[in-house]
Amino acid sequence: MIDYSEKLKRTWNISLCKLQQAYGNLFEGDCYIILNVSNSTTQSTDIHYWIGNTSSQDEQGAAAIYVTQLDEYLGGSPVQHREVQGCESAKFKSYFKNGLIYKKGGVGSGFTHVESNMYNMQRLLHVKGTKHVTAREVEVSWSSFNVGDIFLLDLGKALIQWNGPQSNRQEKLKAVLLAQDIRDRERGGRAQIGVIEGGQEEAFPELMKIIISVLGQRTGHLKESIPDDKPDQNQTSIPSFILSVSDASGQLLVQEVATSPLTQDLLSSSDCYILDQGGSSVMVWKGKAASDEERRSALSRAVGFIKAKNYPSNTKVEVMSEGGESAMFKHLFKSWKEKGQIQGLGKTHSVGKIAKVDQVKFDVMELHAQPKLAAQERMVDDASGHIQVWRIENLELKEVNPSTYGQFYGGDCYLVLYTYNRANKPQYILYMWQGRHATQDEVTACAYQAVNLDNKYNGAPTQVRVVMGKEPRHFLAIFKGRLIIFEGGTGRLGVVNPDPGARLFQVRGTHEMNTKATEVPTRASSLNTNDVFLLKTHQNVFLWYGKGCSGDEREMGKAVADLLSEQDKQVVMEGQEPAAFWVALGGKAPYASDKRLEKEVAPHEPRLFECSNQTGRFLVTEVADFTQDDLDEDDVMLLDTWEEIFLWIGNSANQYETQESYSSAVEYLKTHPAGRDPGTPVSTVKQAYEPPTFTGWFNAWDAHKWSVSQTAKPSGMLHSEQLVKTPNQLPQGVDPEKREEYLTDAEFENLFGCTRDNFQRLPKWRQNDLKKKAGMF
Repeated sequence: MIDYSEKLKRTWNISLCKLQQAYGNLFEGDCYIILNVSNSTTQSTDIHYWIGNTSSQDEQGAAAIYVTQLDEYLGGSPVQHREVQGCESAKFKSYFKNGLIYKKGGVGSGFTHVESNMYNMQRLLHVKGTKHVTAREVEVSWSSFNVGDIFLLDLGKALIQWNGPQSNRQEKLKAVLLAQDIRDRERGGRAQIGVIEGGQEEAFPELMKIIISVLGQRTGHLKESIPDDKPDQNQTSIPSFILSVSDASGQLLVQEVATSPLTQDLLSSSDCYILDQGGSSVMVWKGKAASDEERRSALSRAVGFIKAKNYPSNTKVEVMSEGGESAMFKHLFKSWKEKGQIQGLGKTHSVGKIAKVDQVKFDVMELHAQPKLAAQERMVDDASGHIQVWRIENLELKEVNPSTYGQFYGGDCYLVLYTYNRANKPQYILYMWQGRHATQDEVTACAYQAVNLDNKYNGAPTQVRVVMGKEPRHFLAIFKGRLIIFEGGTGRLGVVNPDPGARLFQVRGTHEMNTKATEVPTRASSLNTNDVFLLKTHQNVFLWYGKGCSGDEREMGKAVADLLSEQDKQVVMEGQEPAAFWVALGGKAPYASDKRLEKEVAPHEPRLFECSNQTGRFLVTEVADFTQDDLDEDDVMLLDTWEEIFLWIGNSANQYETQESYSSAVEYLKTHPAGRDPGTPVSTVKQAYEPPTFTGWFNAWDAHKWSVSQTAKPSGMLHSEQLVKTPNQLPQGVDPEKREEYLTDAEFENLFGCTRDNFQRLPKWRQNDLKKKAGMF
C-alpha cells in the first residue's frame, strides 16, 4: 500500500490553517475529517468524518480512505466515527461549543466567495437546539420562519436575531452566542447584533425596518414549530448482537456470534467484529492480531452492513481497535476488564475520572523501537528538543524569559515552538496555548501569529491548539516537570497581578514527563485523596499528601513546591492537618476522599445525560466530555457511574421532568443492553447540595458555584437579550454599569465563559473587556 503519511500530514497542516476562521462552518456539498485528542484519563483519540447531504459518492469514498490512512498514521489507536449531516453524535457537536453552521455549496463555490464578500452578503440561518446548536441556510423569505425556532438574518455588517414566540430561554441564549461567534470570528468584531422578540415586533421598529427591507411585509400566519432533537437512541434499550469478520478461511466472511447480553470473551484478538444495536448505531472492533485486510476493510464493511440491512443511511458508525474501546462500547458488555499489563505513560485498567491510577515511568527508548507505540502515546520523541516561548502582548509576539518557561497564566495566550530532529532533519511542533481568561482579540492574535511563524518555517510546523487545562502529554513532557498553570493573571513584565491571598495548586504526575501543577479554588472541597496539593499563604507553604498518592507523586510534589516558593515547606499528611491549614482554606469541608477511590475500579467511564422537556417533549440526551458547567439548572441530569445512578435536580427543573427522570433511570437500568443489575442504587442530588460521591466524578468541582451565584442574584433576573441594548433602552431600574448582575447563572457563564466567582477575581480592565465583547458595557 502506498505510504500517504507525509502527504497526509502536509494536507492536514494546510487545511488547518485555512479552516481557522471557518471553524464550525460545514458546506453541505463537502465531506470533512475532524481529529480530536482528549486529555482525559483515557487519553483517547477520535477521528470523525462528516458527510454533507449533497456531497458526492466520490467525496464520501475519498473521506473514508483518508480516515483509514490517518488512523494507520496514528498507530490504529483512534476511534473512528461516521457522522451524517443533521444526525451528528453528541460527541461531535460538543467540539463546536458555539454551534454548527450548514452552508450551501461546497469548497469550489464556498470558501473564496465567503472570504472576499463577508461584509456584503444576505443569508437566513435557521437555528435549532439548546445544548448543541445547529444553523442551516434557508430561503431568505418569511415562508422559512416558524413560531417555535430562531432565525438569524445575516447581512454582513448586521446580524438580526428573530426569536420565535414559542422558543425558550436557553435556545435564545445559544442563538445569541452563535451570532456573537460569527461577529467575532468571521467579521473581526465589526458587525452589529440586534435581537427581535417574535410576537412583539412593534417594540423593535428600527430592526423590523431592516428586516422588511429584505423580506418584505409579512402576510398570513407563521408555520407551526418543528420538533427539535430526537431522543438519544444509544441510551435506550436496543437488542444487540455481534458478528465476526474473519478471513481465516481464505475468504472474508461475516457471521453472527452472539446476542445480548454480551460478554468480553466473545472477542478474539485475531478477528474483527461488528456490533449492531438494532440499527441505531453500528460499532466495529478490530483485534490487535487481525490481518491488515480485515482492519482496513472494517469501516467499508460496516457501511456495507448498513446497506444490506436496509438501515437508514444516517446510521451512526464507530470503529475502534482493541485496547482503545469507547465508553459506549464497553457499556454494552455485561462485564469488561482491561489487560493487566501497564504500558506507555502509566495507563492501567483503572479509567474512572477520580479513581486512583498507578503510574510507571515511561521508557522513551520504546518509541524508537516501536513507531506505532509513539503514535499511540502521541510522543514524537523523548521531549529533549529545543523550546522557544512567546506571549501575546498588544496582539504581537513577545519573547518569554527562559527562566519562566513552564509558567502559564490564564489571562494570557502563548506560542510554544518545539524543535527536534528526525533522520537528521529538523522537525517542528507549534503549540498555541490559550488561557481561559484571555480576550477574544488575544486568542485571534495567537492564531494569526501562529500562521506567521508557520510561514517563517515554510509551513513545516505541526500546529496544535492547546486549551488551558487540556494540555496533551507531549506538552507536559517538554517542560520537564516545571509546568505550572495559574488560574488568572498575566505573566507580562511590569503588570502587578491582584494579590489572591492563599493559593492552592493540585499536582499530578509521577515523573518529569507527565507532571503539571494546576491552580484550583482555594477551598477544602478542591482536595482529592489521590493527589498532592500545595497550599501557599503569606506565612506558610503546606505540602499536603493524600492517602492515595504514591511515593513518586510525593517526590514530584516536592519538586514543584520548590519552583513555586523558596520558603520552607511543611509536609501535611491527610488526616493530620494543623489548624492553620484549614483556616487558610476557609474551614473544613467534604472532599473526594471515599476509601474506595484509592482502589482500582471497574473500567467504565461515567456518562452524563440531560433529561428535559424544554422542547415540549421529554428527551434524554447524552452530554459528551462533560464538566460541571454542563449541569443545567433548568433540567434534571442523569449521571451513570456504573455502580450507581445519580439524578441531579436543577433548581428550576419542573415536577414533570423530575418524575419522568426517575422513571427513565429505572427503565434505563432494567433494559440496559449489558444486563445491568436493576437494583443498582439510584440517588437523587439537589443543586447546591451535591455530596463528594457525586462531585468527585467532575474535574475541578467548584463547591461554591451555586451558593455564591444564588446569593449574588438581584431580585429580578433578566435575559441577555434584554440587556444588550443602549442605556436608555434598558428595563427600568437596571444599572447600565452592572448589567451582568441581572443575568441568570446559566446566561452569565455562557456569555463570559466563567462563573460569577471567577469573574470577580479578574482585574477590572479584563472584566470590562469581557463585558464589551458581550455587548454589556
